[in-house]
Amino acid sequence: MPRSRRTSAVSALAALAAGALLLAGCSAGTGTDGPATPTTSAGRETPGAVPSGLEKYYGQEVAWEGCGEKVECADVSVPLDYDNPGAKSITIAVKRLLSAEDGARVGNLLVNPGGPGSPGTDLADPAFANQRFSEDLRAAYDIVGFDPRGVGASAPIDCVSDAELDRIRAADYDTDTEEGLAAYAADTELIAEGCAAKSGDELSEVDTVSAAKDMDVLRAVLGETTLDYLGYSYGTYLGATYAEQFPKNVGHFVLDGAMDPSLDSHETTLAQAVGFEDALRAYVEDCLAGSLCPLSGTVDDGVGQIRTLLQVTADTPLPTSDGRELTASLAFAGIIAPLYDSASWVVLSQALDQAMHDGDGSTLLYLADLMAGRKADGTYPTNTTEANWAINCADFGAEGNLATWKAEAKELEKASPTFGSALSYSEMLCADWPGAPTGERAPIAAAGAPPIMVVGTTGDPATPYEWSQALADQLDSGFLVTYEGEGHTAYGRSNACITSAVDRFLIDGEKPVDGLTC
Repeated sequence: MPRSRRTSAVSALAALAAGALLLAGCSAGTGTDGPATPTTSAGRETPGAVPSGLEKYYGQEVAWEGCGEKVECADVSVPLDYDNPGAKSITIAVKRLLSAEDGARVGNLLVNPGGPGSPGTDLADPAFANQRFSEDLRAAYDIVGFDPRGVGASAPIDCVSDAELDRIRAADYDTDTEEGLAAYAADTELIAEGCAAKSGDELSEVDTVSAAKDMDVLRAVLGETTLDYLGYSYGTYLGATYAEQFPKNVGHFVLDGAMDPSLDSHETTLAQAVGFEDALRAYVEDCLAGSLCPLSGTVDDGVGQIRTLLQVTADTPLPTSDGRELTASLAFAGIIAPLYDSASWVVLSQALDQAMHDGDGSTLLYLADLMAGRKADGTYPTNTTEANWAINCADFGAEGNLATWKAEAKELEKASPTFGSALSYSEMLCADWPGAPTGERAPIAAAGAPPIMVVGTTGDPATPYEWSQALADQLDSGFLVTYEGEGHTAYGRSNACITSAVDRFLIDGEKPVDGLTC
């Protein structure tokens, strides 16, 4: 069994609930076959109610510029601090795929991939949208992606250099020792200080409530009286938060791979640790049933062989073709990444075979880098990890103290012998965070909102199925659709039953039969 080593303060693991892999292998960048015709939002009335003091934001003229074939981009101005809207402004990067067809067009569909920290503009790239969203959905809607505040091109949070991020991601902290805990604490302090120094005023204003208010400004400048929305993973929390604040502005909402806003930090981490342990066992069982599996024996034997590999990397990191070493922290991330989608299990088998039998960590390192958004040249084109830190800590402060975290670490390792140690002590970063948190861990009812669809996957490791059940119960108008399968989220990667149910609800407002299971 691996010693109590945490992946890192950065932890690709901390970004797993973010849904980073949702985009990592699919984003293809903006097309270059010809720009869309620039348009403007000028000459229209602002739809819906306008909160007092925000008139200039809701009524702003937005210039859309062509940024690809049938794609247009814009920057939308919003207040940095909604409690002081007359002070500083920031801009939200928005990208729209003009996919809706004459005669079938319903309007604009705002989409969010999760995170927190994943850039949403990528979802409006044709290569991604054509893969993830059905032909019927694209015919009915223009797909609108946006980078939430603090993310991507929207007043991005910056904390550490790329080289420092590499070091922290690769660091192994033996948290069974005082020296290991001290080293981890030193890095969390370094991160917090770096974020404060480099991001200044923005750091305390990247909370989810503010991002949800930005969404209502986007609704208005898009010319929509109500907002239609599809959110994945953390995007379900963002969507539920919007519905809580603006229930009358909710149109057709689908929340896929839901978070449970009522859980405290440890409850959330514990459920994820168990979810990834279960997903690993599902992978091992599938692997052993095939002919090219690098594992052998029973499911317990196969899981034990993976744990042995993790111990090996903790004691002696493996070489890679990149020149960097595969540490235990990076190995944890590389193993977890493919658990997001059963279609990627074959890649995990290849990576494990290479590491276990050839002593080569190259493919596992590649998977870990994919999760973190690192390019082969050592750069991080997006700030996914840093935004993840900032948004989580802006929403919720640290809970408990060192004694609490030590006890919780033991509980995590007992519940998830493979991944529990890698997910422990996650509170320490937010304990160092500058500024007070703004969020509240509580159920969300969104009283007065129209029906909201929640989609849950029974084998979802990052947002366990029980969370989708809980959110559907909490929402006054929530209802649950279930996908029986493995992997994170369902729409766009599951089956025709889910696709039809989501499409019919978003396009026509048609609710499926109660308790639909696909």
